[in-house]
Amino acid sequence: MSGPVVVVNPNSNRAVTEGLDRALAPFRLAGGPGIECLTLEEGPFGIENQVHSDQVILPLVELVKRRADASAFVIACYSDPGIDACRSVAPVPVFGIQESGVLTALSRADRIGIVGISSASEKRHRLYMRRMGVLDRVAGERALNMSVDETARGSGTFARLQEVGRALMADGAEALVLGCAGMAVHRAPLEADLGIPVIDPTQAAVAMALGAVLAKRL
Repeated sequence: MSGPVVVVNPNSNRAVTEGLDRALAPFRLAGGPGIECLTLEEGPFGIENQVHSDQVILPLVELVKRRADASAFVIACYSDPGIDACRSVAPVPVFGIQESGVLTALSRADRIGIVGISSASEKRHRLYMRRMGVLDRVAGERALNMSVDETARGSGTFARLQEVGRALMADGAEALVLGCAGMAVHRAPLEADLGIPVIDPTQAAVAMALGAVLAKRL
């Protein structure tokens, strides 16, 4: 029996972790590896700038080292903090949700749009997508300008997602990526409302992790 896919929320907001756990319920397959969602207690309440992203790298590395039972890891923050450091110490695959979410969206559409949480995140995301070599297929990124906590449980979040999603469609986006793990609960209703694929990046990363783990059983 394979060990669990360990999904780590690098911020200390348990509401985000609980939302991830609910969004990943359909991925818990009979006979498949377990999916365990953890909160990084050492993390900030929300990862909303470069300093927040950088400060969780060492705690993430230590967590990966402790979890020798894991069959794969998912770093459930859209900045993919510490992904290279974690991969350097992990004997199993490590997936970041930005990388996984973008690659999944690109498999569904020619041009994609990113729904960010704040304008301050756009440069960080752009640099990462340049590293991935995909910027020419990104129609744009638009921000909700909300906190991580608001995206997870704010009363006005869905209406703002609709507004930003339609603006990205006007920019030419044919699929959207939700640029924060806290938005997971809104994926399905937003896709139904907009009529184009909406990718929850944590679901995308876990799907890739499950594929990697299950392929080893062949």
